[in-house]
Amino acid sequence: MATNKEIVRMLEGIELFNRCTPSDLKIVARHAETIRAEAGRTIVREGDDGDALFVLLSGTAEIERGGKTVSSLGPGDYFGELALLDPAPRAATVTATSDTELAVLGVRMFRVLLRELPPLGAKLLADLAARVRAAGEPSSA
Repeated sequence: MATNKEIVRMLEGIELFNRCTPSDLKIVARHAETIRAEAGRTIVREGDDGDALFVLLSGTAEIERGGKTVSSLGPGDYFGELALLDPAPRAATVTATSDTELAVLGVRMFRVLLRELPPLGAKLLADLAARVRAAGEPSSA
């Protein structure tokens, strides 16, 4: 499993955390749990309750909606943020396509970090807005 220093180094290269200071990243790493998922393991399932944000530290995964593959993930990609911001069920299934290591932030810690690290919240909102635009959904501009 990755050490806190290794997690900080990995987080430095992830766009979600690019507005965070080195000190902020140490806080995130200290509160993240690392888990491993072997190839073929379902990490989250569409329709389930969501309670964590996942950051792919190594390996690959696939996103499915309605049984159809919609995207592939690699190191630095993250998922699960919608379930933390909105109590609706998970919008997709994510399955490891190779052995993976993930950093996991549970809902309570995620909310604390959003309060304590405003750059993280700002980046998360900007990324969500970009995803909505890319999906062609109408905005409420």
